[in-house]
Amino acid sequence: MNTDPTFLGTVEDVSGTTIRVRLDDATASGLSFVDGQSYRVGQLGGFVRFPMGFVSLYGIVSQVGASAVPQRLMVEMPQDNRWITVQLVGEVRPNKDFQRGISQHPTVGDSAHLVTKEDLGTIYRRPKDPRYVEIGHLAAAESIPALIDLNALVTRHSAVVGATGSGKSTTVAGVLSALADGSRYPSARVLIIDIHGEYGAALGQKAAIYRTSTDAGKSERPLHIPYWAMSLDELMPVTFGQLEGRERGALVDRIVALKRQAVAACPRKGVADDDLTVDTPVPFSIHKLWFDLYCEINATHIQEGGTIQSRDTWALEMGSDDNPIQPGDVMKAVPPRFRGAKDVKGDTEKIRLSNSNLNIGRQIDALGARLRDPRFDFLLRPGPYLPDENGEVKADLGKLLADWLGEKQPVTILDLSGVPSSIQAAIVGTLLRVVYDALFWARNLPEGGRERPLLIVLEEAHAYLSSDGEGSAAAGVRRIAKEGRKYGIGVMLVSQRPSEIDATVLSQCGTIFAMRLANGEDRGKVEGAASDSLEGLFGVLPVLRTGEALVVGEAVNIPIRANVDPVRPPPDSADPAVVVEGNEKEGYAAPGGWNQRRDKADYDEVVEVWRQQNPRPSRVVQATKTVDGEQNDA
Repeated sequence: MNTDPTFLGTVEDVSGTTIRVRLDDATASGLSFVDGQSYRVGQLGGFVRFPMGFVSLYGIVSQVGASAVPQRLMVEMPQDNRWITVQLVGEVRPNKDFQRGISQHPTVGDSAHLVTKEDLGTIYRRPKDPRYVEIGHLAAAESIPALIDLNALVTRHSAVVGATGSGKSTTVAGVLSALADGSRYPSARVLIIDIHGEYGAALGQKAAIYRTSTDAGKSERPLHIPYWAMSLDELMPVTFGQLEGRERGALVDRIVALKRQAVAACPRKGVADDDLTVDTPVPFSIHKLWFDLYCEINATHIQEGGTIQSRDTWALEMGSDDNPIQPGDVMKAVPPRFRGAKDVKGDTEKIRLSNSNLNIGRQIDALGARLRDPRFDFLLRPGPYLPDENGEVKADLGKLLADWLGEKQPVTILDLSGVPSSIQAAIVGTLLRVVYDALFWARNLPEGGRERPLLIVLEEAHAYLSSDGEGSAAAGVRRIAKEGRKYGIGVMLVSQRPSEIDATVLSQCGTIFAMRLANGEDRGKVEGAASDSLEGLFGVLPVLRTGEALVVGEAVNIPIRANVDPVRPPPDSADPAVVVEGNEKEGYAAPGGWNQRRDKADYDEVVEVWRQQNPRPSRVVQATKTVDGEQNDA
């Protein structure tokens, strides 16, 4: 009889890294006590130790009960439920830390032991190595920190998946808050592409926040994405739409000509006239492009007095005082108003239409409408990055990249909640491509990705990473997932529907934070993407508590079930309270809830924020103003 209180049973079957252990008859089910500490025996996700002389092998319990009986013994003992299946994950050698992988296998008859708190300390504890960052603690032992390898997390990519309400946003904010420790990582840089505006509240003290709609203040800054930094394939869907053949070629020629004129007027380092292409990120005026094309297609001309295409012969509508009306405004995207064409026999004044062979009148009108639409100002009127008619800008891409990637705060949040949904995926693709190209070409410079790696966090990734996704966002993520490691660019995907994410992209995520998932299809997708072979372990996903994650992959020494330290205040993604505790008390007025006292409704304020596309009404903004006109953080 084995008197070791940690003894569980003996190995009865070995198949690769899968070990089946029959529990000893003397092993108590449920709780076991070792040195006064209680341990639960046979828990899914629990650990088992196999002593092999000077080496100890460690594995994780993935099956418990009759289903763990080896196939060859199913006939002999179909009702025997004192079995566990263990997946080997690593080993500990004398005077060395835990290492993933195994150098030998247990054999039939070897003993299996319960893993104690001291064993867990051997597995998880690390010296003060800057590679490891603490994100929380083990769910089974609060005194043991949950550590992740920062190198593997960033360069080998990661995914945070979980159902709505499982605590994804809180977990992501907690992990990023740990990474943004200025004392340990003063050169850390994280870029969050936040399409719902959730993370500003949680990371505001450590983050620079850029929004498309913002009040001038200290906590937020306007987000500008210059259209001229887009490639032609990115620019077309948000401006002209898809053009083919002669029309596309003509547009390419005109854009290249405008860029060459801009470079001639204001030379820029790195741009040679012979090497300039339509995709070279050089400023040009899309307002001038639109105006010239509009006039080329719609202008009418008086034949006498000049050539048919000359502006000197424009046939403009006449005002009441017999003077021509204002002939349009390039930068305001106001088109000229031309008189209709006529060629009447015997009439001395013949007004003729321009002889343009371009058939893009509808696309030109649509672009003009977008140039005048304030919702697109962040893109088509990008503040200091807006070129004038000659292509000159007040600020170049160096300033833009410094804002996004070189801030004093380690985290930059690009809040896209105000971007029209019709172009949101295209904008995400542009952001990814701009950042990737910049760091790719700067890979040998101090601010390149190799010298100072970048982690890009993509919230709601399933929205543009479906298996059949063909947009620029999907292409950008695939490119980073496949090639980003070499250039110091990592990606963290955040999604509530992993089954909708492209399997190729998900499989490139070396670390997975799996939170509560009740959907079987989602669990299967996550299990298939996990780098560890842990059959059955993912069965605990439906019963994980809020904020609890099963972390598997390259960033952890051994798969762990961890509680990530929450941040305060939390991300702006919590479920609204239908009933607020305490509101039933007389005289109590906690905000929100169906059981609050009814106040006078003010739906005018609802309409105000709806119209201005900003969730903060003017009374809140004014309340933050100081006497000198500056704004305090509210």
